[in-house]
Amino acid sequence: MPTSTLRRFARGAVTSIAATAALVAGAGVAAADLNPTQLRSTTDSYLFSQSLNTFQSTRAARPYANQLDWSSDGCSNSPDNPFGFNFVKACYRHDFGYRNYKKQARFNETTRLQIDNNFKSDLYTICAGNWSCNRTADVYYAAVRQFGNS
Repeated sequence: MPTSTLRRFARGAVTSIAATAALVAGAGVAAADLNPTQLRSTTDSYLFSQSLNTFQSTRAARPYANQLDWSSDGCSNSPDNPFGFNFVKACYRHDFGYRNYKKQARFNETTRLQIDNNFKSDLYTICAGNWSCNRTADVYYAAVRQFGNS
């Protein structure tokens, strides 16, 4: 291969590598902050519109981490896996709802009921019709209704 052809090939390879690196580095740049209306809408979408599995993927990516509270203590003072039923994903989303509604000054008895009802729905999704799992979910739901605001 002549020297000039080799140089063109090397320059092309270096340019491709640099462009790819810039693209990859750019993908890691945080998105711009959401305005308050967008933040509320995004929170509601993650909480009420996404499937539980999609929420888990979103939670793993932690978008808008400087504006949204993704922390969780799992199922608080209850087991995350009672009787082998893995409720922790529902507890993660429930914590997301409480923490972000409080942070956004939207937490009241009406919104608390909506978040708690969503929690019950998530638990039932996990149970997939299993009677004993659903009854355990009912106990968890009753506990958040009784003690969730304390």
